[in-house]
Amino acid sequence: MLSELGVPEQAPEVLAIREHLRLWRFYDHFRTDATAPARASQPGTRTPILSPDGADLAAALQTIIENGASERLAEVIDRAFPGSRLEIVYPGSHGEDRDPASRFEVARHQPGLLRPLGTVELSDGTLRYLLLVAALLSPRPPALFVLNEPETSLHPDLFAPLATLIQVAAKNAQIIVVTHAETLVEGLSPEDSVEVSAQIVELEKEDGETKIRGQRGLDEPSWTRPAR
Repeated sequence: MLSELGVPEQAPEVLAIREHLRLWRFYDHFRTDATAPARASQPGTRTPILSPDGADLAAALQTIIENGASERLAEVIDRAFPGSRLEIVYPGSHGEDRDPASRFEVARHQPGLLRPLGTVELSDGTLRYLLLVAALLSPRPPALFVLNEPETSLHPDLFAPLATLIQVAAKNAQIIVVTHAETLVEGLSPEDSVEVSAQIVELEKEDGETKIRGQRGLDEPSWTRPAR
């Protein structure tokens, strides 16, 4: 319906809804295997929005830095990996002699190592966390973020930093998080959130049917349709 009726002269309201929905962002699954797009170097173009497959991870992080959020980026990295920092490197180029069209890669400096780890050397969990950082710190936040099971492959110690990261992003966008991690849910609970509000909806299986826990058949939902 949205594609067939989205003609300005015939149905301007439908077109407006379609364009609004196109701005929503869904991050359902990031590949982190050995051949994942996020592990390969990519051209260094300005990237305010991380692609769904995370292929432009390094460019997205560099855009966050150049957009003036380098301190915030450093904070979320240090909170997750104490003492670590990120660097965007340009393979084959050095200093001022680098080609402006160089391909970008992510390097992680961490205590105890004499050299930084490249993207191909990062663990699945570390890479996934960096992808979530690049998505949530986007300099062009959408009206709605949807994250499906962001805790996948993450070490439990990263759940608290991830919850803080989501709360930071929620100041500029509405975020829906689908998760099975109780620790992450606790970190996002309303009593732990000072500057943003949060609502928790628990689902459960009953005789093969998915239901909202605590809601009976005749109960009204916790939201109301706004008046015209």
